[in-house]
Amino acid sequence: MPVCLKIAKLIFMTPPIFYINEYDSSKKQIALDEDTSKHIVQVLRMKKREELNLTDGKGNLLTAEIIDDHKKHCSVQIIDSRFTPPDSRKITVAISLLKNSSRFEWFLEKATEIGIHEIIPLICKRTEKQKFREDRMQNILVSAMLQSQQSWLPVLHKPIDYELIFRQEEIIHASQKFIAHCIEEEKRNLADLVNETLSSQVILIGPEGDFTNEEVQLAIHNHFDAVSLGETRLRAETAGIVAATILRIC
Repeated sequence: MPVCLKIAKLIFMTPPIFYINEYDSSKKQIALDEDTSKHIVQVLRMKKREELNLTDGKGNLLTAEIIDDHKKHCSVQIIDSRFTPPDSRKITVAISLLKNSSRFEWFLEKATEIGIHEIIPLICKRTEKQKFREDRMQNILVSAMLQSQQSWLPVLHKPIDYELIFRQEEIIHASQKFIAHCIEEEKRNLADLVNETLSSQVILIGPEGDFTNEEVQLAIHNHFDAVSLGETRLRAETAGIVAATILRIC
């Protein structure tokens, strides 16, 4: 069999993966919610005894067999379970909400695929739009996690005023703290500063109009390092992805 056909066959045979809100290891059978059941039975046309994967977004990956293919309350039997420990290094991106919600949603999707651990939406002085559809945003994270076949879902915080970010314990005690901005002053490249042996990093990304001088100085006063993400001027959501990628791979 040609190599390309072998690969295609392996991909086709990979069981689909779905999200469950909670996982109780003492239970060997799980009743899936109506939306998931409908997708499994009506869209994918899966039947009894077919296998699928489930994850709770907290490191648990379950292999299960369909025992009731009802379109509204599909039930499965757990065959195997595996736990993937969280990464030893925690990466947090705190980024301003954006005027164009679709751009912020794009950031959420790509940051999840990259493997960012926490995302904190910021409300800065120049943030133009403060509407935040939490359910929709959470669904985007779940879809991106499943698409990229991961078993850890990023923590998405509620939007927070910029000044209050410096009172958050997980931010204050991060091993490395950065703020990316476009103000003309001496800055070092983010890639040159990331220390992969440390346990946590956080970076602040501003809105379309960038941080104000006062916001930058507030971060520096709180021991954040001012950094550059490259020679070109980036959109806010692109800056967020570039920063996430550098922090993840360096």
